[in-house]
Amino acid sequence: MDLSRRSFMKIMCMVGGSAFLKACSRAEDTTNHQNEKQGIDGFKPAYASLEEQGKLQERIDQAYSIMESCELCPHLCGVNRSAGEKGFCRAPKRAVVHSYSPHFGEELPLVGSSGSGTIFFSNCSLRCVFCQNYPISHEGRGREISDERLADFMLHLQNRGCPNINFVTPTHVIPNILNAVRIAHKKGLNIPLCYNTSGFDRVEIIRLLDGIFDLYLPDLKFMDGEMMTRFSLRNSDNYAAMARASIKEMYRQVGNLIVNQQGVALRGLMIRHLVMPNRVAGTKEFVKWVAEELSKNTYVNIMAQYRVEYLAFDYEKIARAITNEEFVEAKEWAIDAGLRNLDKRSMAQFRIRKNQGR
Repeated sequence: MDLSRRSFMKIMCMVGGSAFLKACSRAEDTTNHQNEKQGIDGFKPAYASLEEQGKLQERIDQAYSIMESCELCPHLCGVNRSAGEKGFCRAPKRAVVHSYSPHFGEELPLVGSSGSGTIFFSNCSLRCVFCQNYPISHEGRGREISDERLADFMLHLQNRGCPNINFVTPTHVIPNILNAVRIAHKKGLNIPLCYNTSGFDRVEIIRLLDGIFDLYLPDLKFMDGEMMTRFSLRNSDNYAAMARASIKEMYRQVGNLIVNQQGVALRGLMIRHLVMPNRVAGTKEFVKWVAEELSKNTYVNIMAQYRVEYLAFDYEKIARAITNEEFVEAKEWAIDAGLRNLDKRSMAQFRIRKNQGR
């Protein structure tokens, strides 16, 4: 079952994560998949080495101490989430999970043959007005779970043959994730972890994750902080600077994408950038920045799936879908910038749309 990310989330919102998971379970055997079928035998995830060094628990303790006067995201709310206080993201002390399941709509190196082991966290510290997943990120739909239960989700996804655990919107639940990873690792978790983020991260927090995550999948939504402020529900004019700094730190930690013989991601940085109407995302500046500040071999997914969702109808600049010309233009900018590792699905869309314009 090959779903786009948007279609996948619509199904999740309609039927709920657990029901969808049961449906997937009927479609494939959940017990006979072995990780070696993904060709990752012999690969040692970063967190395993950190645990062997006796340092993983230290990172967990640091993360939970930050939650006591919460500065996990750039809003720096300073609330004591450990005591039940809530900041802008409205997240409690425990993680709130909307759904978990193999996901086939992610980038191909993450999907493999069994789907990326995706866990969708509720709530968000950015809250874009055009969010396609707003029932989860804005409304907080989901259920509160313990770190032990979160560890069980990871192990379940690994047992289904998923080649990675893909944490979607993890910024505000980093302490829970780290603790759950250690619990799961003691029970046999041994596949890479993917930090799938909006890009609204503090570089100091990303440094805390060094040696834990092998895969980073950030968005870089806007190159101009003023645009992020215009199209989010809180003043986020520091978004562009924060995102660029945190992505550079991610790149320092893991470098360019490394895949195995089957093309499955093992380690590295993958960046998403959504093409938006009227050039508001700054795509030309984005591809130039990647080529000059990171590497022309950086894996980049320039995405065409912008739709007018949630509150975007009220904002004239983004109150329409992108045109073929806008997407083709964006891809041509990336090619002209010399980027050599562009997402294959996105490139296929580019060729189709370019031919349509002839």
